[in-house]
Formats: sequence, C-alpha cells, structure tokens
Amino acid sequence: MTERSERTAPVVVPHAALAVEGLTVTVRSTGVDLVRGVDLAVEPGRTLGLVGESGSGKSLTALAVMGLLPDTIRVGGGSVRVDGRDVVALPEAERRTVRGAQVGMVYQEPMTALNPLMRIGPQIVEGLTAHGMAAADARTRAAETLERVGLPVDRALRAYPHQLSGGMRQRAMIAVAVAQRPRVLIADEPTTALDVTIQRQVIDLVDELRREDGMAVVWITHDLGVVAHIADRTAVMYAGRVVEEGTTAELFARPSHPYTAGLLRSLPAHRGAERPPLTQIGGLPPDPANLPPGCPFGPRCPQRRDVCTTAEPPLLDRGPQRAACHVPPEEWTA
Repeated sequence: MTERSERTAPVVVPHAALAVEGLTVTVRSTGVDLVRGVDLAVEPGRTLGLVGESGSGKSLTALAVMGLLPDTIRVGGGSVRVDGRDVVALPEAERRTVRGAQVGMVYQEPMTALNPLMRIGPQIVEGLTAHGMAAADARTRAAETLERVGLPVDRALRAYPHQLSGGMRQRAMIAVAVAQRPRVLIADEPTTALDVTIQRQVIDLVDELRREDGMAVVWITHDLGVVAHIADRTAVMYAGRVVEEGTTAELFARPSHPYTAGLLRSLPAHRGAERPPLTQIGGLPPDPANLPPGCPFGPRCPQRRDVCTTAEPPLLDRGPQRAACHVPPEEWTA
C-alpha cells in the first residue's frame, strides 16, 4: 500500500450539498491507493471544478461518490456526505435511493452511457419509476425535462441514441441525469467529444439548470478555460490527491502549487499572430503503485528542494487557497 501523507483537517463548508472527506479508493488485490485522502465540498447552487491530468483520480473520485466503482476497486476509507448523510456507510439497497435521485451524473461519452437498445423516453421514465414516481407522472416529467434541455420532445422521446447527433445525445444524457431534480450533479468531461459550438451550448445548459434548480455541480475537466468560466472554486488533483484548492479567481491569478502553475502556463495564447510555443510540464505522472519518495510531483517540479524528496507535504492553508507544497510561491525560482 502506498504511503499516505499527513492529513490536515478539511475546510468545513456549512450546509454543503456534497462533502467528501478523507476519501480513499483502493485496488482490492494489491492494496494500492488510487485516490488518497481526498477532501471536497460544494454548496447548493455552486460549481466546483475538478482538474488534473489523465490518471490523477478525478473520475475515480466521481465513481466513488456515485457508488459505481468496479468490483476490483473499493472505497478504502473516508466519507461521502450528501446533505449530511454518509452514503458510503449505507447498504447498497439504500444507496440506490440516493443514486440518481439525489446525485446525478453526466458521463463523458453518452453513446456508451445510454442504453443503445432503449428509446430515450423510456430511459428517463425507467429512472423515475425506479424511485417511486407513477408511470404517468414519469412520462410527463420526461417530456418536460427533454424540453428543458432544448430537445424536440416528440422526436427525442421516440429516438434511439444512435438516431441523435453527438450534441443531442449529450443533452439527452443530461436529461436522464437531471430528471429527478438531484441535489448534486457530477459532470465528467461532458464536452470532450463535441465541437466548440456544441461545447458552449452544453456548458451554458448545465449552468442554467444549476441556477434554476439550485444544484451543486462538480465539473470534471481537462479544460481550464471552462473551469475559469463556470466554477466558483477549483480543486487540482495529482497522483490521486488534491494538491491545491481554492476560489477559481485566486487560484488562476496566484497559483500556490507548482503543478497548478504548470497547468496554467500550458494554456495556449488566445491572441496574436506570433503565438509562443506551448509550455509543457516535463515528464509523466507517477505510477500509483510506485510513487516516488516525498512529493509525487517532485521529479517533475522546477521548484523542488531536498525536503521534497523525503516528505510528502500536507494540504495547508496558503492565503486564500490550500496547497500541498513545501516551497511557498514567494520562494519559487523563475
């Protein structure tokens, strides 16, 4: 099992719709921790951006919140509270009453998330009736929800997923996720496979539903530009843990972790005929089963010191943010 860093008390968010504390996700056969002591919280009507490279643990964190981890992986510790109720501790039968009804999820690829053998309308109705809604009311709600997400109702109710365009399928996936008016919506890379125009439409749609229903939204993405546009707070993950967290404005203006700074430097310039070459973070993310000693980002970090090779830094207050780094920004070199 990988060595865990010292943990500090998470920031308490009063009345959080979703509060994740000390979440650890472990491979059953090897004991390797893929997610290590993650703390996250988001209030009703707010959006939390969750960013980081592929393999950093973002999607696994989301699947653990939903209770949809594969059999080979388990929650090794921590809590996931929805409106104060720890759903990790619930039996599976009770957890099903939370999944979908209180926490909805929009998946990255709707063509694989939607059932290809069912029409869109029955897929929405099935989820509603599974949580106790009468069939007639469920059919009415399905039509209302498809209209809310901007789909032609009659066509969408009768269509199979393959009969819709990519953007329409993603709207249908959002309809499935929000039909029960959940308290929390997790959007896992929901715009990755879409063209730029449709991406903006989907982003604006989710943001509109958040405002109308007062949902708490966790938006998982590689696109820092999207996070800057929609997220109130942002958490940056690396090697299975949160390495920086704070308000989006402060985090983008004054990053407190070298990894966050590297991600921001890698953003392309928006204007100018002579755009500079893209800046890259050298190296590759570490293997969770073979983390380097000390800070996992150390081998790639331009700010590393001797202490970085011996002790993994805890997530500590650093001005308006929290960051897991031994070297404060005022001591960073160019």
